[in-house]
Amino acid sequence: MTLEDEIIGRLNSVREAARRLALAPTERKNAMLTKLAGAIKSSGAEIIAANRHDVEAAERAGNGKAFVERLTLNAQRVAAMARSVEEIATLPDPVGEIIEKWQRPNGLEIAKVRVPLGVIAIVYESRPNVTIDAAALTLKSGNGVVLRGGSEALKTNVCLARLVSDALRAAGLPPDAAFFVANPDREVIQVLKRQPALIDLIIPRGGQALKRALEGSAVPLLPHFDGICHTYVDRAADLAMAQEICFNAKCSRPSVCNAMENLLVHATIAREFLPAMAQRFITEGVELRGCERTCAIVPDARPATEADWDTEYLDLVLAIRIVDSLDEAIEFISRHGSHLADAIVTNDAQAAARFEREVDSATVYVNASTRFTDGFEFGFGAETGISTNRLHARGPMGLRELTTYKYVIHGHGQVRI
Repeated sequence: MTLEDEIIGRLNSVREAARRLALAPTERKNAMLTKLAGAIKSSGAEIIAANRHDVEAAERAGNGKAFVERLTLNAQRVAAMARSVEEIATLPDPVGEIIEKWQRPNGLEIAKVRVPLGVIAIVYESRPNVTIDAAALTLKSGNGVVLRGGSEALKTNVCLARLVSDALRAAGLPPDAAFFVANPDREVIQVLKRQPALIDLIIPRGGQALKRALEGSAVPLLPHFDGICHTYVDRAADLAMAQEICFNAKCSRPSVCNAMENLLVHATIAREFLPAMAQRFITEGVELRGCERTCAIVPDARPATEADWDTEYLDLVLAIRIVDSLDEAIEFISRHGSHLADAIVTNDAQAAARFEREVDSATVYVNASTRFTDGFEFGFGAETGISTNRLHARGPMGLRELTTYKYVIHGHGQVRI
């Protein structure tokens, strides 16, 4: 049996299981999530031991600190996975929700009803918590799920995927509704993207290599790719607040997509703001790269190249540019941003309103860190990704973003004339 035949066989099983899961009562889906959360807690030592094998292999392979940090699980992160699943169980089930309802003059009653998308494939790299987040959200929203994690986290993901299947089985739901592809061959992605009859949506989470691998996909994509996030410190900013926001946006977890990569500072406050801000970054180990005016104020910054403004570092590296106006800041973000998350720090309500309106990103912040761009922080329990697309969802994707709708029409014998 070829790899393609094997995967197609499993996809057919997922498709059939998804049809049954779509009809499952909320109570049973929540029972599955409760069992999964309990299993994660009781299996913490096993999960961390499996993860240690993956981390050690990544370190031997010479992967950088940021890569290893994304891969690593510890007791705190395992507990966070369990809490995330528990929170998803408490959220309203979107399946069957009546979005709107109206009656036509001829007496027809039309309802717009939320339904699962069908089968969702999630292709991701490095972060094994995605296995749990994605499974919990897709299954609660009545979808079958295909999980294809990176080879670097294989042992961890196999362990977590087994807990998902066991929880489905224990709750009386079809275990085939979740299919973890344990084969690390990159050809798996090529097979998945050729199956529009079996997969309704692919959500990719990764870098340029994954982007290239999915080019020409016959299955619709809802991508979570680059996170080139900006913070603009306006001339009317509270500089103490700005310093805390910028430090958090860059340093709280630099290896994730919602971390700040470019810092923009208005020229009128640059000399007052940048020296102390730069020193705080340097003390934390951040490598600074700046425009010519930045380097004149911060001698420790190395000159930035044009490529720096378009780079998602996912590491303790930050590019800084001084701008002369809000217009210039917005234009810079439009040219170099990835439309994931961008922030302004200002006490000028008019500047804030313009930034909100004119910055075309999935999440736009006023006086807050871009690090809040996260399904858990938005109250979604978790996320399957952060979409920078415009169709059909944008920003952190929770339960409702994994559904579509159908129209249900009730009549009393009406026929069209």
